[in-house]
Amino acid sequence: MLNVDLIEKMRTIVGKDNLSVATCELYCYSSDASQIRGIPEVVIKPQTTVQVSDIVSIAYEHDIPVTARGAGTGLAGGCVPLEGGIVLDMSGMDRIVEMDFDNLQVVVEPGIVQEKLNKALEPYGFFFPPDPGSSAMCTLGGLIANNGSGMRSVKYGTTRSYVLGLEVVMADGKIIRTGSKTMKTVAGYSLTDLMVGSEGTLGIITQAIIKVRAIPKERSVIFASFDSPELAGKAVVRVLSSGIVPSACEILDANIIRAINTYDPKLGLPLAGAILLFEVDGTEAEVKEGVDLIVKTCEGLASGVRTASDKKERDEIWAARRLVGAAISRLDPMRTRVYVGEDVGVPIKEIPRMLRKVDEISKEFNLPIMTYGHIGDGNLHTGMCIDMLSDDAWKKLNAAADKIHRTAIEIGGTVTAEHGVGSARSEYMRLELGNALDVMITIKKALDPKGILNPGKMGV
Repeated sequence: MLNVDLIEKMRTIVGKDNLSVATCELYCYSSDASQIRGIPEVVIKPQTTVQVSDIVSIAYEHDIPVTARGAGTGLAGGCVPLEGGIVLDMSGMDRIVEMDFDNLQVVVEPGIVQEKLNKALEPYGFFFPPDPGSSAMCTLGGLIANNGSGMRSVKYGTTRSYVLGLEVVMADGKIIRTGSKTMKTVAGYSLTDLMVGSEGTLGIITQAIIKVRAIPKERSVIFASFDSPELAGKAVVRVLSSGIVPSACEILDANIIRAINTYDPKLGLPLAGAILLFEVDGTEAEVKEGVDLIVKTCEGLASGVRTASDKKERDEIWAARRLVGAAISRLDPMRTRVYVGEDVGVPIKEIPRMLRKVDEISKEFNLPIMTYGHIGDGNLHTGMCIDMLSDDAWKKLNAAADKIHRTAIEIGGTVTAEHGVGSARSEYMRLELGNALDVMITIKKALDPKGILNPGKMGV
């Protein structure tokens, strides 16, 4: 429990303007984009690694919970302080420390926003490929902590693929550095990989060495319409099996198409059971070959195929795709989008089966489920909207989400492919991971013996 003396001690570390116990500010840090809630006792905004270390050292000495937070765009309660204590708002640590393009890397602090980083890289001809829908808001620290990805993970992989090394404050306040500036190293355990995706339960990231890539010379987007999501799923399997590696492969079902057209009528997406959006990038020759092969591969399954006419149209489509989560609510102003059961992932060959199962679950519970997402790597987002004042609607939603989660696990998948476990999906960790969860718990106890770092998350 925090007392006045401890709060004043921490205030001297970060400065009076960077610590608050005001009720209104504490409330602002009590949630993310999920339905999970928890009120902190104090919000602290560190500006340096040393400040983070000093604060965490005090917390460790007095058994005070510490929850690191970036932009609060998470969807699983990952940055919600379930046990009160301290919230460390890392968004003020947002510098690009070094740009080292000769080594294809940059060094950044965790608070930098993903889109801001890419805007800084663009004039030099480079980019950071992970491309979440929240790129205009989410921080690199949050992306790393959740191993986030997004629309271009089919070709470019997840955030983990780009983290060469980290500076991390451990539970007792000690500062460690993992990895190196080399493109590969096998010196000891891969502590960098251990920290990536650990959701702040093992340490607090204060700096990262990030790989960057050259911006592709050309891009093209292909629209393929299908009579059903299941047919679209079969097309994805066929395309990926043919050796084509699109930079992005997204699915939009009929309800999502209607939502996007309602949100931005000028886009005029074709009405269909489902649409696949393929993006191909590379040299001019590579893009032409990829487009031709995708069009040919979709023949016999698609009801229509076309390419985006110009860069403006491509940019508008991707901008609309990023806003799908918000656009869904436009279909029924009496219902609100609830982020529950929204992030399953399945093996590529099981995509058609999972799409069929989602349709069956929707009918079973008489609950519209709008499917979209990164189908090219098996990551499906199942969007549900309900009347949030209806207890019956909540019961239906939670039952449908539970069945979606369990179905994904049954067919060899996961309950979260990019949004994270947080507390929203902790209950499924034993079912999905089995005895491996015990190993995670052992690691947690070894690195955080007092359990002060983001307690109540990931089932550990």
